[in-house]
Amino acid sequence: MTSTQATMPTLTKGEWAIEPVHSSVGFTVRHLGLSKVRGQFNAFTGAVEIADDLFSSSVTASVDLSSIDTNNPDRDGHLKSTDFFGIENNPQMTFSSTRITESTLAGDLTLNGITKPVTFDLEFHGVAVDGYGTTRAGFSATGKILRSAFGIDFNMPVGLDGMLIGDKIEVELEIQAVPAA
Repeated sequence: MTSTQATMPTLTKGEWAIEPVHSSVGFTVRHLGLSKVRGQFNAFTGAVEIADDLFSSSVTASVDLSSIDTNNPDRDGHLKSTDFFGIENNPQMTFSSTRITESTLAGDLTLNGITKPVTFDLEFHGVAVDGYGTTRAGFSATGKILRSAFGIDFNMPVGLDGMLIGDKIEVELEIQAVPAA
């Protein structure tokens, strides 16, 4: 009797490209302290370099700030202005990792011409082969940044002690990567 044993795909050494069709770069921010406004960036690129020692791996990414989408064209236009991103002078947001652990991704985030260290909670979802034979790896990362730390401090007071827009931005990344061609 012959036995066939299925092998599970693994996260192999080498460069993996972030596949934007199955990935997302999203965020939320409080409006009037009452509700969250959600948005995303529709254009981004990135790479994951897997090393022999997984904790020596690296991640780089670039986000086209003009691709912001909050489901409100007027708000998106204001976010692109010098009150927020100033995309004429700073069209990209970039990230370069400095440390990866089993549960965190730390690195340098550059936004509005200012670079600050950030840390995201990291989750690895595994590796699978799709119906077309392409190996894919899945990751999630979440974290918080203060927009004021990047010189983005536009706001307006409302009420006795409130502000129009929260300073804390919650970042949500859903990433699928494929081996680079």
